[in-house]
Amino acid sequence: MNKTSMILDVDTGVDDAFAVLFAAMHPAIRLLGVTCVDGNTNVDQVVANTLKVLDAAGAGDIPVARGAVRPLLGESKYAEYVHGADGMGDLGIAPSQRRIDKRSAVELLRDLIEESVDPVTLVPLAPLTNVALFLRAFPETAKKLHRIVLMGGSASAGNATAAAEFNVWHDPEAAAIVFQSGVPITMYGLDVFMRPGVTREEANRLVQSAQTSAQFGGALINAFIERLGVSPITLGDYGAVATAIHPELFTTEMFDVVVDTSSGPARGQTICDRRDSFLKELEPLDLEDSAKVRVVMDLDVEAVRQLWLKTIDKGWS
Repeated sequence: MNKTSMILDVDTGVDDAFAVLFAAMHPAIRLLGVTCVDGNTNVDQVVANTLKVLDAAGAGDIPVARGAVRPLLGESKYAEYVHGADGMGDLGIAPSQRRIDKRSAVELLRDLIEESVDPVTLVPLAPLTNVALFLRAFPETAKKLHRIVLMGGSASAGNATAAAEFNVWHDPEAAAIVFQSGVPITMYGLDVFMRPGVTREEANRLVQSAQTSAQFGGALINAFIERLGVSPITLGDYGAVATAIHPELFTTEMFDVVVDTSSGPARGQTICDRRDSFLKELEPLDLEDSAKVRVVMDLDVEAVRQLWLKTIDKGWS
């Protein structure tokens, strides 16, 4: 089986945990490392949560590095009201005995990309602060990236605000740097984010599984359902990881995209030019900082759901 060499950049809350669990367990992914950033909760809690997820996945010695403690500009804006005070459902999970890598997130990204024999896919599931800092610090290494497949943005409405998705809104300046970097980008955003979900009944079956990873995933889903009062619950960030290894399950379109870094009500919006081509020719998007981005607009929901359930429950031989 051909493997995708992958690095995750996370702010592990609950849906990041779904993604890390999957990436650490799927046989088509060679998970090189995980970098952590301030986002859903503070970066130290993000690190602690990430190590716990790797334990639940039965992962090997995967390096995990601490990254940015705040956005490039402004203050942190956490989502603990969604993810819990500990960022991961307040389940009281015991601390991991894994050790954090001594390198910073930016240094780990540099080293893993430089050392990899195969092209590396970077999958950010969080505010893009770490990635922007890496791109600016090590531009020659960044050119060696195969692509970036990120969870963030929207070609329609937002969730943090009416216009902006949380990850981009948390650090719009960082997002603008990443989108303008020249690295090929696929954006898995709010247009599809909520669609693959797991029900309470499915979560309860996972909890009863013999697999530790499934028990862990089921407990997280139930905690999320209790907190938000909805079922099914979205698998969220996991979809970006699935896009990277199973593009045939996703429908994408190429758009010119601009990140709004203004201080107005559209701050953090990913402006996607979805007009017909003749209109674009008449009135092109008159912004120098636009970028060509592949945007996920549809997906095979059931296939994507089942891929996650199969991976974390039965595992792979």
